[in-house]
Amino acid sequence: MPFEGWIIFALFWVVFVTTPGPNAVNCISNGMTLGMRRAMPGVLAILTQATLFLILSALGVTALIAASPTAFWIAKLIGAGVLIYLGVRGWMRAGIPPEVADQTGRSIYLRAFAIATINPKSVAGYLAAFSQFIQPGMPGWDQMWVIMPTALTITALSYTGFTALGAGIGRAALGAVFNIWVRRVMAVCFVIYGVLLGASTAPARA
Repeated sequence: MPFEGWIIFALFWVVFVTTPGPNAVNCISNGMTLGMRRAMPGVLAILTQATLFLILSALGVTALIAASPTAFWIAKLIGAGVLIYLGVRGWMRAGIPPEVADQTGRSIYLRAFAIATINPKSVAGYLAAFSQFIQPGMPGWDQMWVIMPTALTITALSYTGFTALGAGIGRAALGAVFNIWVRRVMAVCFVIYGVLLGASTAPARA
């Protein structure tokens, strides 16, 4: 990949992973309720999902999923239901102190991985990356050695930043009322993303 192409890809990826979405909301929520250290398995889960999606995109699997209306329809309904459930549950439990002790690293990781995987923004972003930035005249896997470290580094920095933002909000939320309403805003975001996911159409290759 030429240096100019790498710069354009890096800028695209910065915009892609810093635009607030379900992953960002989940990282902020985890940081706010769990603290920075305990919330980091959520970032690791997003990096796991990103690695898998990069490989699958290179293999053309996500393009196949996007090309199948039935598969996409089923996946988006499941994803919408999960996000709406998390939002409604978060709203109802906003006034209850978070049960930090009951949230293991494994449960935080699995929840974050599920949210990252059902996010249609992920499929669209990875398809865009491979349809626009992979040079057709060069071996694809040779270019992956440039694309993957770049994408994963930017992804790690972005979602670690969102987690730190949540941890900062948690430390600043000394008043119980403020804490409750911040958690409710996060819950409403999940519901909104779920509704948008349910109403979305299959991403098309550019």
